[in-house]
Amino acid sequence: MKNLISAFDLSVKEIKTIFGLTRKVKADPLAYRDVFTGKAIGLIFEKPSTRTWVSFEVGFSTMGGHVIYLGPDDIQLGIREEVRDVARVLARYLDLMVMRTYSHKLITKFAKYFDKPVINGLSDLEHPCQTLGDFFTMIEVLGDLKGKKIAFVGDGNNVLNSLLIIAAKLGAHFSFATPKRLTPDQHIFTRALKEAKRTKAKLEGTNSPAKAVKGADIIYTDVWISMGEEGEPEKKESFKNFQVNRNLLKHASKDVRVMHCLPAHRGEEITNDVIEGKQSIVFDQAENRLHIQKAILLYLLGSCEESQNNSSEN
Repeated sequence: MKNLISAFDLSVKEIKTIFGLTRKVKADPLAYRDVFTGKAIGLIFEKPSTRTWVSFEVGFSTMGGHVIYLGPDDIQLGIREEVRDVARVLARYLDLMVMRTYSHKLITKFAKYFDKPVINGLSDLEHPCQTLGDFFTMIEVLGDLKGKKIAFVGDGNNVLNSLLIIAAKLGAHFSFATPKRLTPDQHIFTRALKEAKRTKAKLEGTNSPAKAVKGADIIYTDVWISMGEEGEPEKKESFKNFQVNRNLLKHASKDVRVMHCLPAHRGEEITNDVIEGKQSIVFDQAENRLHIQKAILLYLLGSCEESQNNSSEN
């Protein structure tokens, strides 16, 4: 049994296996339509969601499985009932759980008692499914990460934390620019730097967006105010000059591509002309959330071999 709670949970080989499955599922989705017949998964979501919810539900159901969505008022983990009790009961009904929570610790606590695979669909610390899909998209567009530069401009949030981990594991050149007081999680960055030494990845941080994106092949951004931080409007003041706009793109490669994990606040972290421009691969990136979720489910539920056999038979 394997969980995907942190991007650190996956080895380089496992990441590449998931990417290989993603390519197969994307190319021939009908070959996998019955893989999860008779199986059921749950989605425990404390936060609103568009892409994570829809991609997991559509992905699993179109592969023959059943999905049950449990929103903020349905379970109330740790309030209406103890986490350990809910986890042990649901493990008798379901084959896997996807969780989208405010607290990363809640996911790890739930996983301790849920003796089936648990997937982090977003927490305050990481967003591993998002960033796996992101790197899959980058490889699709660039062909190879070797000799390429990826730059992130924005908040040192859960997305950046997971991007750093995957970049380190894949040996990528990854540069990020954040305001001084909004840097990525220090423990994660330290572990990622240690991993980067082994893979020869290059991870570098700065407070200058222009420096971070210099010569970049990919520029990635995210919202300045994440869900749960709406009560901190003063935070926006830290992001002066951190907008991804035409002027910032001039510092990057002439063929630079722009990514955003969405939802986007146009006119804040990114301008409308950039997200709608020819450099934008934002909606290809969003589409790949569906394909990567399918591959993650196949891998964690041990259906890789079975699904590959189905593909060859069809």
